[in-house]
Amino acid sequence: MTKSELIDAVAAASNITKSRAELVVNNIFDAMTEALRRGEGIEIRGFGSFTVRQYKPYNGRNPRTGDPVSVASKRLPFFKVGKELKEMVNGAPISEYDDDDDTDDLDE
Repeated sequence: MTKSELIDAVAAASNITKSRAELVVNNIFDAMTEALRRGEGIEIRGFGSFTVRQYKPYNGRNPRTGDPVSVASKRLPFFKVGKELKEMVNGAPISEYDDDDDTDDLDE
C-alpha cells in the first residue's frame, strides 16, 4: 500500500475529502517522526511499536572495492510488530492477499 492508497482508504472509510484525509495522514506521520526524532517510543496497541536504536561506530568494507570504510555511529528507527497484528497476518489465508496467483506456476 502506498501513501496515496492509504489516503484514499482513510477518505473512503471516514467519508471525508481526499485533501482532508491527506492532511490527517501527513499530520500522523509528522507527529510520529517528531516523537522518534526526540528519542521517544511510539506504541500502538494491537499493531506494534516504534523505537529508536543507537548503533555504535564500526569498520566496514566498501562492497564494490573491498576497501575498509569507517561507519559512524547512528540512530535508526526500529519497528516491532504487535502480537495481534502478527496473528492476523499469519492466520489470514494467502489467497486473500495474493492477487497475482503465481503459486500455480510452481506445480508445472
